[in-house]
Amino acid sequence: MPRRVPVIVVALGLLVLLGSYVWYAQRVVEELRGEAARSSLMFARVYAALVDTSSTADGTATLLDLSTQIRELGVPVIVTDADDRPTSFANLPRLGSGIADARDPRYPALRAMVGTLDRQNAPVVEQGIGKIHFGNTPLVRGLRIIPLLQVAMLSLLIVAGMMALGVRARAERERVWAGMAREAAHQLGTPLSSLKGWLELLADGGGDPAQVSALQHMQGDVDRLERVAHRFERIGRPPKLLPVDVGDAAEGVVNYFRARVPTLAHTVVVKFERGDGPFVVPADRVLLEWAVESLVKNAVDALAGRGGTITVRVDRAAGGGARVRVADDGPGIPPKLRRKIFAAGFTTKERGWGIGLPLARRIVEESHNGRLALVPSDRGAVFDLVVPG
Repeated sequence: MPRRVPVIVVALGLLVLLGSYVWYAQRVVEELRGEAARSSLMFARVYAALVDTSSTADGTATLLDLSTQIRELGVPVIVTDADDRPTSFANLPRLGSGIADARDPRYPALRAMVGTLDRQNAPVVEQGIGKIHFGNTPLVRGLRIIPLLQVAMLSLLIVAGMMALGVRARAERERVWAGMAREAAHQLGTPLSSLKGWLELLADGGGDPAQVSALQHMQGDVDRLERVAHRFERIGRPPKLLPVDVGDAAEGVVNYFRARVPTLAHTVVVKFERGDGPFVVPADRVLLEWAVESLVKNAVDALAGRGGTITVRVDRAAGGGARVRVADDGPGIPPKLRRKIFAAGFTTKERGWGIGLPLARRIVEESHNGRLALVPSDRGAVFDLVVPG
């Protein structure tokens, strides 16, 4: 997840939460104002009917207006008689309002609705009228739901905020480690230059073939140290994607390990196979070789003390690009550990750091938009490293 995503989510969530609160508060105010206006109008009309003592005063119109105003309040109401039979109803979803008639097809649903209203509010008994069953207005329903929604949104914001703090802490740690790595690479520069000078002096002095061979291997180790130092300099920096032949890069890694794996008591054989090319893809060769080395080193460690064969094969990937498969015939990885092997810090070795495979996956997936996965196999461990073309 990009580092700024949780922060953006928190900011947008706060805006949505505050905006919804302001909007709903304004809506509640408007609803309350409307109900106050309707209640005032009802009072005025009833009072006018009461004080009108003229013989021509007719309360029927006032009562009709009063019932209309009540319906506009939106309160679901059912009136039942002494035998709990509905006599009239108003503001019911899908049933509307009117006089209850047992011959009406809506009558069974109307009777069932009585229980629903009673679960919302206790009915009111009025002498001479019957029992009045009423529910909640839309405003009351909203007042019950909206706070729950706001609490849920606030909980999500708290989780997002915690994630943002975690991402920030990880980013800070990564900056510290990247700075330490670059400083280590800088400190290695001086002794490496000195070692290269001493090797040149020894090579100029001649010597027997064994000495010359040893000097060549020493030179190879010094060159590898330089590459490792160069890799440390690249930590925390954007990858340099250039056309790279993945086959050549993988073969160079195999040649390095082939000269340094055990060849006596427990022989480890490192083989290289290459399919039909080309395998040129945009990649950072320094980082890509680092990822392949991590896989081969992991296989070498798995065969330590038992011997075996490591096969590194390069083929075209499905859909373009290149695939590097690193397979060994060692003990393999137990099923219960397969989901943990790419977790930073996880290792089954007594002196392991648990950073090889996580680092390789990060190089492949984040720096090259590729894929690194453990492939199911009958024997040993098989890893596929795929770089898109």
